[in-house]
Amino acid sequence: MATQPKTDPINEALVIRKLSLVSVIGNAVLSGFKLFAGITGHSSAMISDAIHSFSDVLTTLIAWIGVKVSKKASDEEHPYGHERLECIASLLLGGVLLLTGLGIGKAGLETIFSGNYQALAVPGAIALAAAIVSIAGKEAMYWYTRHYALLIHSSAFMADAWHHRSDAFSSIGPLIGIAGAMLGFPVLDSVASVVICLFILKVSYDILKDAINKLLDTSCGEEYEQRLRTYVAARPGGRVIPCLATDSGGRLCPTKTARPSRPGCFSFARPACCTEPEQKYSIRHILYYITICIFY
Repeated sequence: MATQPKTDPINEALVIRKLSLVSVIGNAVLSGFKLFAGITGHSSAMISDAIHSFSDVLTTLIAWIGVKVSKKASDEEHPYGHERLECIASLLLGGVLLLTGLGIGKAGLETIFSGNYQALAVPGAIALAAAIVSIAGKEAMYWYTRHYALLIHSSAFMADAWHHRSDAFSSIGPLIGIAGAMLGFPVLDSVASVVICLFILKVSYDILKDAINKLLDTSCGEEYEQRLRTYVAARPGGRVIPCLATDSGGRLCPTKTARPSRPGCFSFARPACCTEPEQKYSIRHILYYITICIFY
């Protein structure tokens, strides 16, 4: 009996729904707990971190809408599908990360240069515990979202996964600050916030760069193209490719035959159509997220 491909559209839709629910519910629970801990533990850093986590619910909804719309089949007005909308969702996520990072850095610098450290309240142990739970929870959400984002080849949910990790990094600031304040060094909270700001800005840069490259049809690079030439030439009926154009924003791959259907053309199919182990390996390591145009 033939095995059903794992990339069945229904399964993919279920994965998207599951990722969205886990992210929204996880962020809501963490936000509520951190807000409670921040108020009862007299920690302004934890309250700010809770508000930051509430914004994650919004960014997850943006990612879900972007992926949902991008899965729509091609139509007369959009013959190449709607996948560029997923890049737009990634741009929005990157923008939110950028603004969040700048906000955290600004608040930290203002506190450092104010010099009024004695006015800061000493937080309680519940705030310290909330910071630890936040780091562990967000890191777990990162690995969970990353795993399924790779399975469905979603740049928007991969961006959301990195958002979870950046949140874990940003929670290190409150952890160090709360611990330092309890030991008599409240300024450490602001210093750590500025350092974590740099991590968040780096992640934002990577997400924005990837989305912009895909929107601009940036090529996949010389290394990818050379590997593709070698792969096609080694296939039965393959030949040397005189002219090759790649697009890192595509999601199509060659069919199992990997040879032109007629002079000047090249056949394409979805990854689900490719079942040979060798072809699966080649697609996984060479062809994901690539559209290829070959001219003879």
